[in-house]
Amino acid sequence: MTNSLSPAAPLPSTKPHKEERRKVSGGKILMMAFLILIALFQLFPLIWLVDYSLLKSGEFFGSSFLKWPSPPEWQNYVNAFTYGRVPRYFANSLIITVITVMLSALVSLMMGYAFTRMKWKLSGVVLSLIMMGMIIPIHATLLPNFILFNKLGMLNNMYTLILPYSAIVIPMSVLIMTGFLETIPRAIEESAVIDGASIYGVIFKIIFPITKPALATVCVLNFISTWNEFIMANTFLTSEDLKTIPFSIMKFAGEYSSNYGAQFAVMTIIAIPTILIYLLFTEQMTKGITAGAVKG
Repeated sequence: MTNSLSPAAPLPSTKPHKEERRKVSGGKILMMAFLILIALFQLFPLIWLVDYSLLKSGEFFGSSFLKWPSPPEWQNYVNAFTYGRVPRYFANSLIITVITVMLSALVSLMMGYAFTRMKWKLSGVVLSLIMMGMIIPIHATLLPNFILFNKLGMLNNMYTLILPYSAIVIPMSVLIMTGFLETIPRAIEESAVIDGASIYGVIFKIIFPITKPALATVCVLNFISTWNEFIMANTFLTSEDLKTIPFSIMKFAGEYSSNYGAQFAVMTIIAIPTILIYLLFTEQMTKGITAGAVKG
């Protein structure tokens, strides 16, 4: 009896897998290179701003976009703090912006809860009217606000900026909050009500901790839109003790010549808080914006 061994089956070739891995890795490399290029384009204005804030006044004019400061002119920042009154104006901007952000976040949280959890007549109509506020530019309300505040004797006051700032950012804040609240199960609130929690206890002890990503998104967006505003501040404020940080740039703008180095230094100082706030809350913003995309 002879045992005939059948020929072994050929092993699958690994070449296609290696070629596929090379293609995948090559695609990733191209994607990374493209994203790095996009990031450089996005960061170029900031790099250009910091670079020009360290140049001397006579080095601004030329054909090159970027110039290496040799040596860096740190005196521009000294002038910004001394002659531009940066500390005083910075504090005013911080007070106005923080109050606006906190007020808009509180109002949007409570309004979002009212629209998504409470059943009342005309809720859809009222929500639509609030959403229509997103199509109104803030400077379109400049003249009506000026006439109103002038008759009320409220000009040259921080509240003349806090009120319109808060009103103009609330529609977008409510939109973000309602989208996020729709993703939260109602059973959590129902169990809290059964345990004896009041409506304010539910909002501030149950809903508030859960909606931190949405609140962070609202706060960052409102901070960015409020911090750099100049036209309304220039219209409503005349006292030197109440002016905001963009006014520091005007301190170095003359009729015949301007201190461009100090102006770029002030603009760099203005940009730093916005960048820090955005970097600190990037993850929370991503969660807050994308949470409302999928409901259930």
